[in-house]
Amino acid sequence: MHTDHRPWDVLLIGGASGLGNSRAAERLAAEHGAFTVEFDDVVAALQAATTPATHPALHHFAPYRDPERELGADRVLELQIATAHALDEALLGVVRNRLSVDVPAVVEGDYLTPAAAVRAAAEAAALGRRLRAVFLHEGDPRRIGANYAHREPDAGPQDARADVSARYSHWLADGARATGLPVVECRPYDTLPARLTAALA
Repeated sequence: MHTDHRPWDVLLIGGASGLGNSRAAERLAAEHGAFTVEFDDVVAALQAATTPATHPALHHFAPYRDPERELGADRVLELQIATAHALDEALLGVVRNRLSVDVPAVVEGDYLTPAAAVRAAAEAAALGRRLRAVFLHEGDPRRIGANYAHREPDAGPQDARADVSARYSHWLADGARATGLPVVECRPYDTLPARLTAALA
C-alpha cells in the first residue's frame, strides 16, 4: 500500500558496526508503522544452522577469539567484505519475503552490501513495489570507538575493532555512491532521522 509520506515499501539501512543503524531503523519503522528486520539475526541463524565445513564463507571468523589482533586489520576487513558478499542471497531472500506482504518493512544491518541493495531494488520494481536503500557513514574510528564504549562499557577499549569498522564504512559508502545509492553521515545524531527522510524523499 502506497502512502504520500513514505516513498518505499521496503527500506534497507546499511552501515558498519557501531554507527547507530538499529536506532535509525527503529525510529523510522515506528514513524511509518513498519516491521523491522535486524539482518544480524538472519546472519546468526544461518551461522547456527551451518558449519565451517559446509559453509566456510559464513564462518571466516569462527577460529578466532580476537580477529583484529590475530589477523590484522587488513585481513579482517577483507574477510568482513567476503562475508557480506556471501550473505547477498540471504538478504534477497528476506526482501522477497517482505515484498510478498503489504506491511512495510525496514531491514537494517552491517552486512547489507550496495550490490545486493541494487539487485533488491530491481526485483522490487519488477513487481511494482518500491524498495529504497540508504547507507550510514562514519569515517572516524574514534567516534565509532566512543559508540562501542557507550554501548558495551564492560568490553573495554575496542580501538582495533573501531578502526576496521571505519574502514568498512568507507568501503560501503564508496560502493553506495558508485551505484547511485544515498549515503548519509551519522553525525550529528540528533538530526539523523530528518536527514535520512530527506535522502529518501
